[in-house]
Amino acid sequence: MLCNASDFIFKQSDLENRIPIWRKPVRHRRRGQPACRSRRQIFQETIVRYVLSVLVDNEPGVLSRVAGLFSGRGFNIETLNVAPTLENGVSLMTIATSGDSQIIEQIIKQLRKLVTVIKVVDYHELAAVEREMMLIKVQADDSRRGEVLRIADIFRCKVVDVSLVDLTLEATGDQEKIGAIINLLNRFGIKELARTGTLAMKRSMQRE
Repeated sequence: MLCNASDFIFKQSDLENRIPIWRKPVRHRRRGQPACRSRRQIFQETIVRYVLSVLVDNEPGVLSRVAGLFSGRGFNIETLNVAPTLENGVSLMTIATSGDSQIIEQIIKQLRKLVTVIKVVDYHELAAVEREMMLIKVQADDSRRGEVLRIADIFRCKVVDVSLVDLTLEATGDQEKIGAIINLLNRFGIKELARTGTLAMKRSMQRE
């Protein structure tokens, strides 16, 4: 490694012997030059949120086989919703997960190979409507009930149950709306919270 003369300093006590002490050169970043990214930042940039719609035969063991494809590759299923469709014996699974795009694509290919899977739709690059329903029970005595009701009115929540000390609200919306409601009501004291998870449906008019 080549060093410049300015990279050496001398201690006061060593001036007579002139023993050089090497100092690591300071590298200044030029203006406009991006700083070095950490491995964690690079990893986070590769994380993509996916919402998958999986049409399956309503048979025992289907859920475990589908979930096993995610857990076997170290992926966590953030939300999972399963419900019957109009066709008898067929159910629709809506799965929300986040991970590396290449591995997610491998999981989708493996899902399509399962005998019990009829169809897989990836909403990542499609224009889709995403909704989630939430039931939330909030502490609301006489002094705070009016403020809780004002927040519920702003977000168009429905009051589905009421008592002397709390209110139970029903809210529907996307992830951002649900998260905003929780953040605003958290200071009043949330007693119970139940969420359905993400539901998705492809829009009729797709972006070009």
